[in-house]
Amino acid sequence: MDLDEVEILLVEDNETDAELTIRALKKKNLTNKLVWVKDGAEALEFLFATGSYSDRSKEGLPRLILLDLRMPKVDGLEVLQRIKADEKTRKIPVVVLTSSKEDKDIVESYKLGVNSYVSKPVEFDEFTQAISTLGLYWMLLNKPPE
Repeated sequence: MDLDEVEILLVEDNETDAELTIRALKKKNLTNKLVWVKDGAEALEFLFATGSYSDRSKEGLPRLILLDLRMPKVDGLEVLQRIKADEKTRKIPVVVLTSSKEDKDIVESYKLGVNSYVSKPVEFDEFTQAISTLGLYWMLLNKPPE
């Protein structure tokens, strides 16, 4: 896959949650151009074409970022803050997809400019339905600014 044509960037440190997310999106044919990174530091390297992604074009940005909050190295709130603070990346829709239902995380995410905040359902069927719905909305129905 050409890393300059990524449509969905999945930022998730939990392998099981990542695999379930990818499976749910695959059922709706939304994984052809999906990249999964395992922590916030790797997400920032990918988005800003630094570190192990320095050979990637800075122009090839994803259409959607699915972002976990609780991650090693750099947490999701810091990643969100960096995305929304940069002119090149601030228009990318970011959906926080997390197990946290804490009010402070929800409030802080919206203060930082998140486009949507979704608590991961625990039940498998509910989880896959939520991810499928998210993917279809953000990739097919939502009209981003050019």
